[in-house]
Amino acid sequence: MTELSRLLGAIAPPARDGEPEARRHLDSLTKPPGSLGRLEEIALRLAILSRRAPSVRHPVIFTFAGDHGVVAEGVSAYPQVVTAQMVENFARGGAAVNVLARQAGARVVVADFGVAGPLGRSPALVACPIGPGTANIAGGPAMSREQAIRAIETGAGLADEAMDAGADLLATGEMGIGNTTAASAITAAITGAPAEQVTGRGTGVDDATLARKVAAVRRALEINRPDPRDGLDVLAKVGGFEIGGLVGVVLAGAARRVPVALDGFIAGAAALVAVTLAPASRHALFASHRSAERGHTRALEHLGLEPYLDLGLRLGEGTGAALFIHLARAAALVWSEMATFKAAGVSESEGASAAPSEASPENRTAPTKPALE
Repeated sequence: MTELSRLLGAIAPPARDGEPEARRHLDSLTKPPGSLGRLEEIALRLAILSRRAPSVRHPVIFTFAGDHGVVAEGVSAYPQVVTAQMVENFARGGAAVNVLARQAGARVVVADFGVAGPLGRSPALVACPIGPGTANIAGGPAMSREQAIRAIETGAGLADEAMDAGADLLATGEMGIGNTTAASAITAAITGAPAEQVTGRGTGVDDATLARKVAAVRRALEINRPDPRDGLDVLAKVGGFEIGGLVGVVLAGAARRVPVALDGFIAGAAALVAVTLAPASRHALFASHRSAERGHTRALEHLGLEPYLDLGLRLGEGTGAALFIHLARAAALVWSEMATFKAAGVSESEGASAAPSEASPENRTAPTKPALE
């Protein structure tokens, strides 16, 4: 049995027998049931997933980097060398994700999964390249199936190391010029959406570049014909090494019942692959925000996730996931530090025991229901 097979075999949906008790605890706190809205939803999902009182003390953000051969199609506003330059910026602590991680009290794990350009050595950089960037998906597969498996297992290994050291929330981030093109191809392949509906402007490309980008995604799908039922096939044919690494983070978190905060479009594409491989992994996923990239909404709909923030972000790196850490920590503290009606000597509503919580699945919109199944 391979490491990936063992990982997939360890993933199961959370037991539902703990949900009533978790909901009773939230409704016993000194507030009208459901009055903290989606903050209660986060607390409830954290408790059900982990089977204990939620806690967010040691979050870790994984910012994985990789290059993409599809940049040869003229799909980006930036040259490929920017990937290596930004990785070195991450290692120095000067990028947006570093700033937001410091504010959130999170550690950032920066890893080279396949940067084409040369990188200097740094204790702040994990070197685990699968290859010097993927091949051009507009002309053939991005990578071999073996490389796809290796990328996933490497990402899972880094996540396991972090959880062994006490990480209680995993957040996903990435860097790679051309990776929104790969994410568009993954999203189209798995959701069945047309290329033009899931391909956006990425780094801010003009109309002519956007047209080339849509054409490249369309060609990638026509030439490679990825099987939407096989996440490994999709990843190998139209994905990226860093995307494969994030698939591993999702699967490792799900296997150990540790919440995984998804960043934006690229992380959403990785989640699509992960959920295709292990449908129960969806229960560990928290959509931090809705990206300005048009394909992200389609990915979230397919995953059955409703984002918690909508700030027009499209940077990647893990920036949106870093902001979500504050919400998750707040939800956990509400659970553990708010007084109950009984302890505070506050009278409950006469109908409190019968009234459904606003955070209950029956009172939420349809996309969030599967997260509690």
